[in-house]
Amino acid sequence: MTTYNLASLLEDSAAQYPDRTAIVLGDTRMSYAEVDSFASMVANLLVARGIQPGDKVALTCPNLPYFTVVYFGILKAGATVVPLNVLLKGREVGYHLNDSDAKAYFCFEGTPDLPMAQEGYAGFQQADDCRYFFTITADLGAPSPIAGTETLAQALAVQSGEFETVGTDEDDTAVILYTSGTTGQPKGAELRHRNMRDNALSGEALFGASAEHPDTYLCVLPLFHSFGQSVCQNGAFAYGGTVVMLPRFEAHAALQLMLKEEISFFAGVPTMYWGLLGALADDPDLDVSALAQNLRVAVAGGSALPVEVHKDFQRKFGVTILEGYGLSETSPVASFSKYGEPVRVGSVGAPIPGVEMKLIDPEWNEVTGEDAIGEIAIKGHNIMKGYYGRPDATDEAIRDGWFRSGDLGRRDEDGWYYIVDRSKDMIIRGGYNVYPREIEEVLMTHEAVSLAAVIGVPHESHGEEIKAVVILNGGAAITEDELVAWGKEQMASYKYPRVVEFVEALPMTSTGKILKRELS
Repeated sequence: MTTYNLASLLEDSAAQYPDRTAIVLGDTRMSYAEVDSFASMVANLLVARGIQPGDKVALTCPNLPYFTVVYFGILKAGATVVPLNVLLKGREVGYHLNDSDAKAYFCFEGTPDLPMAQEGYAGFQQADDCRYFFTITADLGAPSPIAGTETLAQALAVQSGEFETVGTDEDDTAVILYTSGTTGQPKGAELRHRNMRDNALSGEALFGASAEHPDTYLCVLPLFHSFGQSVCQNGAFAYGGTVVMLPRFEAHAALQLMLKEEISFFAGVPTMYWGLLGALADDPDLDVSALAQNLRVAVAGGSALPVEVHKDFQRKFGVTILEGYGLSETSPVASFSKYGEPVRVGSVGAPIPGVEMKLIDPEWNEVTGEDAIGEIAIKGHNIMKGYYGRPDATDEAIRDGWFRSGDLGRRDEDGWYYIVDRSKDMIIRGGYNVYPREIEEVLMTHEAVSLAAVIGVPHESHGEEIKAVVILNGGAAITEDELVAWGKEQMASYKYPRVVEFVEALPMTSTGKILKRELS
């Protein structure tokens, strides 16, 4: 047994650099010592409420210091963090709490247009084993917005800021990140403490990260997602860096914050880079030279970066964007362009240290040869333990340590990879993965819907928009706009179809499978 707890990323930096700024949000600045103390209070709270090592604790919170404090507090207690998408509706929250066997749930109160606590509490009520609900309120003195529940401030009022972190095996599950395939409900990828540690510590090899010269990260990627969590939060804490949080991406605000806080590390999805370039065009007086002087590293992932965006950013900001590739199941980083080397536009780089990649056919046989295309398979320190509670799905995805990604790619003579296609049906809308079958199943719960096929259609800013092609039940009276409105009530905002088309029939194969490639 090798003892290691991911909370060490925070604790080690707090011990070495207690007064160094760890988190910035607006005018609020928290030192590493303060973040560590608050996380210890959360750990004491959980232990006092009977949370045991290995128990699952869910968290819904936007990019605010609360996320980081609760995240590391859960880890300190030896429990497993289950971060949930802040856009999930109550029904969806309930599913995730039940599926993960969560014993406690922390939920941010939200804003008038994003009532997370209310939606979260609805999901909490639907969960079988979840015993404790804590609302995280922006006003620490305010009562809970949900009658009969505690606020985090109330719960922490009597807790100590000192805690002896629970020793965990490095192979114990630290985080469960929910992902999905095109064949069913979301699945929880179990990531070990060592998976997350090694991914965070790859910053030195990938980006030249250094504790002696720590970076200042602009954190606009959602922390509940693997990209923001590993590359921004954990990657920064591994080297004593500073995380500047922006709860919701807005291009003009991001540019101003980059100047004010002298951001040296920016990570984003392609639509964010597209947005920054657009905001720059709208504000010709912005001091781009100061941005370029401060910005040391810019990385992109989540979906393919358009070539023109790549070139425009390099020309206007003076920084070459490094593209990477990975999935929640790979902690997430699997490959990256090499810092300091000429970029190969369109490539997601080479495998990171300690990771192997290869191309395979549907029977797991390796595909070789010049310009060969195959499914990308990945092996290394970053591969998940498996899908929580789904041994069959785990066996389908992992064989002899190799994880099959579902993404098609090719490899050049130097071992750099290029994504040529994504998983067959998956849609990427604004950097979020959207899985058609989940949407189809929800649509078909509507009494007017007989059959639905969900596809992605091109969109200028989001990359893809979600379209539902629907066959109605005979005699049903509903308009396209009414079905869109209904979907908005049932699903997270990045999931519901904005475009609906009613048809008499769907193209199908002889075996009854819908031919989505013939839809548009």
